[in-house]
Amino acid sequence: MNLYRILVVSAMCLATSSHALDLSSFGLKPGSGQDATPAVRAALEKCKASQVRTLTFEPGRYDFWPDQAAEQYGFVSNNDEGLKRIAFLLSGFDNLTIDGRGATFVFHGFMSPFVLEHSQNITLKNFSLDYARTFHSEGVIKAIHPAAVDVEFSEAFPFEIRNGILVFTDGKKDARPLTTVKSGEITYPSGSLLEFDPRLRETAYMARDVYGFSGLTAERLGPRLVRVGVPKFTGTPGNVLVFGAASRSCPGIVISDSAGVKLEGVDIFHCGGMGVIAQRSRDIELKRVRVTPAPSSGRVVSLTADATHFANCAGKIVMEDCLFENQKDDATNIHGIYAQVVAQTAPDTIEVRLVHPQQLGFDFIVPGGKLELVHGPSLVTYGQAVVKSVRRINKEYTTVVLESPLPKELVPGDAVASLEWNTAEVLIKGCTIRGNRARGILLGSRGKIVVEDNLFHVPGAAILFEGDARFWFEQAGVRDVVIRNNTFDNCNYGVWGKACIEVGSGIVEEFRATSRYNRNIRIENNLFKVFGNQTLLGIYSVDGLMFKGNRLEQTTVYPARPGPPVPMFNVANSDNIQTEPVGEAMGGRAATPLAAAGDLAGR
Repeated sequence: MNLYRILVVSAMCLATSSHALDLSSFGLKPGSGQDATPAVRAALEKCKASQVRTLTFEPGRYDFWPDQAAEQYGFVSNNDEGLKRIAFLLSGFDNLTIDGRGATFVFHGFMSPFVLEHSQNITLKNFSLDYARTFHSEGVIKAIHPAAVDVEFSEAFPFEIRNGILVFTDGKKDARPLTTVKSGEITYPSGSLLEFDPRLRETAYMARDVYGFSGLTAERLGPRLVRVGVPKFTGTPGNVLVFGAASRSCPGIVISDSAGVKLEGVDIFHCGGMGVIAQRSRDIELKRVRVTPAPSSGRVVSLTADATHFANCAGKIVMEDCLFENQKDDATNIHGIYAQVVAQTAPDTIEVRLVHPQQLGFDFIVPGGKLELVHGPSLVTYGQAVVKSVRRINKEYTTVVLESPLPKELVPGDAVASLEWNTAEVLIKGCTIRGNRARGILLGSRGKIVVEDNLFHVPGAAILFEGDARFWFEQAGVRDVVIRNNTFDNCNYGVWGKACIEVGSGIVEEFRATSRYNRNIRIENNLFKVFGNQTLLGIYSVDGLMFKGNRLEQTTVYPARPGPPVPMFNVANSDNIQTEPVGEAMGGRAATPLAAAGDLAGR
């Protein structure tokens, strides 16, 4: 009998309650250094077979390796598809709580911590996630040269120089036999560079990502000091250069086709993708979830992509009293998915394509489902349709037959999206969002959205209304948003935005005068702390916006942004805009009225 079966039988003998089970029943103790993966697999099997309601852990560290992990191919929106090894695979579970009671889960290599699919009423609480070796690497800038930068790495980021190329490793040699196509060694490829300020623990002022390399030339100058070939790099010695992960292969917690999922008191110190990604799911709550670098790690980056992300979700999304800091992308992005119309093959039949590579395999068109028909360049919805049948050709192309003939104005290049998903009511309350790359939150749900009592300190726009059917293919277009009682603390110190609250929808400029993609936005009683001359509100193609009761505080924490003076409000091609001048707070300058500042052409 193998180890896995022994664990299952032992647990069945030791378990005394059908409602609770502790992992210690499987003979695994925290801090043992043993692979916890087989015990967790056995425990989950016991929970499902015996309808156990709660799986608990003794406090301490548990290590997970991919060797004996569950395996399945995964299409995860806005992350990279692939064959995944999964530590906690919850497929078809109902009414289960996993309570870590302060446990730390440490993962080794390329494996995914949690995947929840086709499950309901699941609670994950009181544990932290980290990796023994991060998917990104960090080094201190020692010197800048015209075509190179000298970087010193700590022992936390093992590397080698092979044939003049910098290669990040896990510091271990694989003992298994080599083959002609695979070495067995784990390496951590980089796809970007970004400078961080270690004192402020945020991206360096106005720092830009460096892309466009498949391998970095390198020369060893000392035991851990390397001269890396980066032409025309501008940075500051003493700052940290982050070598970003080349893929999003290992998101932390994946929620797919599920309902009633709660995360409470969960710390995500690192993962190789998004921290929490939910797709085609409903009723999701995050309370006291922290995305932050592990204490005492010295790292400036927490995880390698968005802290949270929601694609085609419904019901309610709640994020309350959370901390999202130092991740390599936004705090959250809430949106649907557009599929592009490739051809109309019959009066009632279209062929559609999922275009963005990180959306391939994302099935959202189902028989009986309702679709909106959207002109790609303008994002104007011109019709609706009910799906009669679906034939998936492959992960990219699908043939869709509708209940009735399509409108005559449909043309290739238009898009379709679900009318029933991306409808979640959203509450983001009492959260701190700071120190990360890019923006704060991207809002695109069609349900009511409330953003209140949060602190934003990000290098780009704190709040962005996006959506497009030409590049990201993310369905957005909000319908009811309240933004109140937040503090926007010196945002836009980087290059990821032109205003604190901004519209960035992918509407072709010639159609912005007629498109009204976002609607009914209220911005009330917020405090804007700004340095230099900045735009607070930059919008276009909006119908219905009220800006009142907000205050302004002028600061000097950063140099003024480069470039000519900008208006405090920049509003174009919009209707039903109501504003009040921004009041002074602690010596701040008062804003001029909207009508005197923005570009109102097309109103």
